[in-house]
Amino acid sequence: MALLLAIESSCDETAVAIIRGHTGEAAEVVASEISSQIPLHREHGGVVPELASRNHSLHLRGLVEKALSDARVTMEDIDAFAATTGPGLASSLLIGSTAAKGMACAMKRPFLGINHLEGHLLSPFLDRTTVPPHIALIVSGGHTLLLDVTGPGSYRKLGSTRDDAAGEAYDKVGKMLGLPYPGGPEIEKAALGGNPKAYDFPRSMLHEPHLDFSFSGLKTAVLYTLQKETGELPVADLAASFQQAVIEILVKKTLRAARQAGRKQIALSGGVSLNKALRNAFFAAGQSAGVEISVAPPVFCTDNAAMIAFAALLRHLAGESSALDGDIHPNLPLV
Repeated sequence: MALLLAIESSCDETAVAIIRGHTGEAAEVVASEISSQIPLHREHGGVVPELASRNHSLHLRGLVEKALSDARVTMEDIDAFAATTGPGLASSLLIGSTAAKGMACAMKRPFLGINHLEGHLLSPFLDRTTVPPHIALIVSGGHTLLLDVTGPGSYRKLGSTRDDAAGEAYDKVGKMLGLPYPGGPEIEKAALGGNPKAYDFPRSMLHEPHLDFSFSGLKTAVLYTLQKETGELPVADLAASFQQAVIEILVKKTLRAARQAGRKQIALSGGVSLNKALRNAFFAAGQSAGVEISVAPPVFCTDNAAMIAFAALLRHLAGESSALDGDIHPNLPLV
């Protein structure tokens, strides 16, 4: 039985988690602490790197102590330490990575550097130590990535965004509509009272033979529509119509990928996977196509350390570790 402590600090969430697991048995997240910086960055309309790294430094030690206390373990009980080493903001990544390496060195334990995207990808399977073959859609503020997965560490990229990620488009359209940062959750709230057919926004690349995505044209279409509007802005209808276009693109392309790869399971992950309308659309499409849809529990969809701990646990159980002199990689690719 292995016990791992992991740190996630790739952007504006400071997170620490402790996980326990053994090959062939269900993994157990025994502690998960997150300090959100959303209120801090909201007044700036987006993440300010200097503020983010400064607050990681302020909160990290307290979160580590809280996680150890909640798990009722000591530093000596930890078998390995892990941290996100990319992709993300360089100044933020350095805080978590350096801290985890320091603890690993002090306790003479292995260190594992984890790809943030792999953490998201594996998060729908957090309750187990096996990952079945499936199609994975990672959809977040910075990434929209479609992969064929045969197992942990074995990923083949099928498609990605050629411009804005879906979550990035949500944030930018939210700003256009005068909604608070971050725009994703605010657009979802506004869309509840709107008509998704009020505006016929484009479904970019939906009928192209490839599996790449593009949301820049959709964002621009919303901007042009806003410029033509007079009087009170129909925010609810605009939000609902925009959201429906994003959902249709994501669902149809992912289902097409599953058909082409012959997969009967799809795993949805990343912050945008919290969107209830997106989840419901995937569940309905999966049921119709005979494809199982797996999504992480809501608490593990946004940036968190439990997903990093789980990815590290699988690698630790496979006998892997990372060099203590390894560097962070702000643009680290998954494949």
